[in-house]
Amino acid sequence: MELDKNISFYAIATCWLPGLGQYLNKQYAKMALFLLGSFFIYCLAIPYALGFGNYQADGIMSLVTLADGASKLDKSMIYMVEGIISVILILLSVSIFIISYRDVKKVTKDAIRGIRPKNWFETKRSILEEGFPYLVSLPALVVILFIIMVPLTTTILLSFTNMDPKHQSKFQWNGISNYLELATSEGMIGTVFWAILSWTLIWTIVATSFAILLGFGLALITNNDRIKGKGFFRGVFILPWAIPAFITIMFFSIMFARQGILTQILNAITGLTLDIKNNPMQTRIVIILLQGWLGSAYVFLLSTGVLQAIPADLYEAAQIDGATAWQKLARITLPIVLFQTAPLLIGQYTFNFNNFSIIYLFNGGGPFNPSVYGNLAGSTDILISYIYKLTMDNQQQAVGAAVTMIISLALMLFTFIGFKNSKAFKED
Repeated sequence: MELDKNISFYAIATCWLPGLGQYLNKQYAKMALFLLGSFFIYCLAIPYALGFGNYQADGIMSLVTLADGASKLDKSMIYMVEGIISVILILLSVSIFIISYRDVKKVTKDAIRGIRPKNWFETKRSILEEGFPYLVSLPALVVILFIIMVPLTTTILLSFTNMDPKHQSKFQWNGISNYLELATSEGMIGTVFWAILSWTLIWTIVATSFAILLGFGLALITNNDRIKGKGFFRGVFILPWAIPAFITIMFFSIMFARQGILTQILNAITGLTLDIKNNPMQTRIVIILLQGWLGSAYVFLLSTGVLQAIPADLYEAAQIDGATAWQKLARITLPIVLFQTAPLLIGQYTFNFNNFSIIYLFNGGGPFNPSVYGNLAGSTDILISYIYKLTMDNQQQAVGAAVTMIISLALMLFTFIGFKNSKAFKED
């Protein structure tokens, strides 16, 4: 016990200068690597965290002040971002300290037991063999930290500020006020949020379910032995997936305009005078049908692959037992297809929940109804397009960040529950 305490003290005493413990252990090549870590900590990370080398901010303290009391040219957003970078650099420094501590402790303990320290060639081989996954993942880690984590953390922190049209350059922390505004339907922003949320849920469930049913139905039809020209039909059915979606959406947007060809055809068939892009209900019906058609091709491909892999013996055995076509579908086909595709189908729901392109490209979220949505959104806007309009058109970045966090947490929870309860994951 006393020996372990001495080893731990020795490791702690040397870890504050990564490379020192390795030098005392006579591992000079490893010492050089850890000295680079010391250079990073004491010459880059700590000075930056204290405000040296910042573009405008004061290192970590920037997250506290957010440019409060700074010059007019200083911006709170820059202070926040540089504060987040400072925190990341400090966390990386702490990681280097921990790695150095563990390395010195292990080598010292092995030396006391009579195990000599590894030389450079042994260390190099160990790094290439045991540490290869870490070396390969290192570039991805850098990307995750600075390309993903910085914007993600900025969004999280921004949702607790008062960044709005009046506080674009300088904003301050305001706690959970933005979340309370949304939860209590306070003001136009909160009221519009709940109206758009209800439509977003309807859109997600109906459009996705329609695409799944259509794609699976088409796959069943083309997989039937009595169907001739299966290759031709399969080629036709995957066209919506093969053609870029934004081109299809733009063409349909033009054809459903007031004088568009499809609108005129529908007027001639029904005897009505339709104005689809200026009628909220008609627009919603059309985009649901359009998304069902676009999404069906992906489901068709998934289902076709699974259907072709189902052994014919199962159907023959069911036929001998007197099963009807419906019983074969319910007891054989559906369980196997869902077992293979359930996680991907859950992904379709999450995709459509955030399907910005069809909403924006078809009618810009319109038609607009100021009495219900004010100037914040249109009748077909979903939450993702609502965030876009809040942040880009109305400069309500803080509330937009709060909505983003609510969406992200809800989708992660939905996806986790869906995956956890799917048979494919239960039996994995």
